[in-house]
Amino acid sequence: MNNAAGNFPVPAEDMSPNAWRAVIDIVLNGTFNCSREFGRRHIAAAEPGSIINVGASYAWTGGPGFAHSAAAKAGVKNMTETLAVEWEPYGIRVNCLVPGLFPHDDETHAIMSVPERRQNEARRVPAHRVGQPHELGWEATFLASPYASYISGHTLVVDGANWQRRAMLMPEFTPIREQMGRDAFDLEGERP
Repeated sequence: MNNAAGNFPVPAEDMSPNAWRAVIDIVLNGTFNCSREFGRRHIAAAEPGSIINVGASYAWTGGPGFAHSAAAKAGVKNMTETLAVEWEPYGIRVNCLVPGLFPHDDETHAIMSVPERRQNEARRVPAHRVGQPHELGWEATFLASPYASYISGHTLVVDGANWQRRAMLMPEFTPIREQMGRDAFDLEGERP
C-alpha cells in the first residue's frame, strides 16, 4: 500500500520551485520507489503480489490551489496503469484507490484553515454523507484479495459519486486566490 501524500493549498503563481519539487518527490517519486522495490523483489523471487497506490480525484479534474499534488497524483494514476501492464506477466497486480471525503484529524493547519472547510461536508456529496475509514479499508482489502485476482491497472474511486457530480447550472466561479482570502498577485512584491 503506497499512501504517499504531501500538499498544502497555494495558488500556482505563489508556489516556489522548491515547494513543487518537494510534493512531486514525496508523492510521485516516493510511490515509484516503493513500487519499484516491491516489484524487483517479487519478480526475482517469482512471487505474485498486489500493490495499491492511493490516488486523488483531482488527477482527472485538476485541483485549484493544489497544482503540485494534483499533477503528482495524475502521475500516480498513470504509473499504476503502466506498472500493471509491465508486471501482470509476473503475477503482480497494481491498482489505485481514490478516497473521497473521509474525516481525519491529521490534516495540516494550512488545509484546515481553508475557508468553509468541514462546513456542511455531508451536503457536498451526492450520498449526503462523508465516508467512514472502515469503508476505505474494505475497498483496499478487496483490491488486495483473491476476489480481485483479475483486476489490475484499475482506479477505484470511493467517494459516494462526488467526483462525478455536476449541476444543471454550475455555481459562480471564484478564483482560487479569492477563495483563499489572498490579495491580488503582485510580481513586484515578490522581488527582493
